Amino acid sequence: MAKQSSENWHGCPIRYAATVLGDAWSLLILRDMVFRGSCNFGDFVAAGERISTNILAERLKRLEAEGIVVRSRDPDNGVRVTYALTAKGRGLVPVLLSMIAWSAEWDGQSDVPTAFRDACREEPEALAQAVLHSLDLSVDGSAKDI
Repeated sequence: MAKQSSENWHGCPIRYAATVLGDAWSLLILRDMVFRGSCNFGDFVAAGERISTNILAERLKRLEAEGIVVRSRDPDNGVRVTYALTAKGRGLVPVLLSMIAWSAEWDGQSDVPTAFRDACREEPEALAQAVLHSLDLSVDGSAKDI
């Protein structure tokens, strides 16, 4: 049986999303990109989740193949590769925020600051826009073109 991909799992929106996102590792990579500013292999390895490098490499390739991230050479270090969210990947920000709000509600051990949890629940659109705006800003404060 062929490995399932988003190309052959269209129709059901939950099935499509589950196929594209794949597993917890992919979601943790997205978490690190959106909320921790991770953008290269070393950042993801150092995140503390203890992901093996072969699994990390495979998930990054899958996210790239699905159009969630784009890979490019680091302009400051031509040997290093960086990853950035595409428009499709940025579209997942509200989903991630909803997952945070849901987890904060149902998991008593979720470590979510009260103000952030409340914003996820009470002002999700404004919070999503603020997160997306922060992703648009580069180190020098100018807008990124992603």
